[in-house]
Amino acid sequence: MHQTIFGEDCAYCQGGELLAKFGIKICDLEVSQLILFKEQSKRGRCVVAYQDHVSEIVDLTEEQRNAFLADVTRAAKAIHKVFNPDKLNYGAYGDTGCHLHVHLVPKYKDGDEWGGVFQMNPGKVFLSDEEYAEMIEQIKAAL
Repeated sequence: MHQTIFGEDCAYCQGGELLAKFGIKICDLEVSQLILFKEQSKRGRCVVAYQDHVSEIVDLTEEQRNAFLADVTRAAKAIHKVFNPDKLNYGAYGDTGCHLHVHLVPKYKDGDEWGGVFQMNPGKVFLSDEEYAEMIEQIKAAL
């Protein structure tokens, strides 16, 4: 198993201020949580984080993996419905924060970085609390 020990430094496990540094929890899905990424240079960018502190997708049972990928798909459909991106990219990283999660990154032909790899956190576009709340409600309605 590649599980890492639950740590006090895991934003997905701890939530609160650690999560608030980069995201806002939208809701719980079947086996994961959906998080709106605060940096919105890719309008509609979200993260789907598995419910347990597991590092690798290969450490999930087939049933858990299928449920997680169903959550990713459900979130992706909502992002397509609400934001209508030209392409939705999927990024699964975790070199430093070993908690299984997938970045859902909408890309737009008329936007920056079209045709290239997205910057993890370019620090360009942050919204007001009201704008985040409106996006969250739109995503919830589309789930």
